[in-house]
Amino acid sequence: MNIYVGNLSFEVTEQDLQQAFEAFGQVESVNIIKDRFSGESKGFGFVEMPAKGEAESAINDLNGKELKGRALKVSEARPRS
Repeated sequence: MNIYVGNLSFEVTEQDLQQAFEAFGQVESVNIIKDRFSGESKGFGFVEMPAKGEAESAINDLNGKELKGRALKVSEARPRS
């Protein structure tokens, strides 16, 4: 399941996100979206978890939780329209 993670602090690394989500199960990939010119985080990213049940637990538990001073917004990623 692809999970959207928003309201990220600019100090959060992909490793930080991986550790937060690994508490709920296997993490396939972590991708923080970066500005193509400055290379700085845009404040959101995506986490891919293969097991739907683990992904739903992570979404429910991490939504609103603080990571490096910011409350995360976590939800199932919606495909681009």
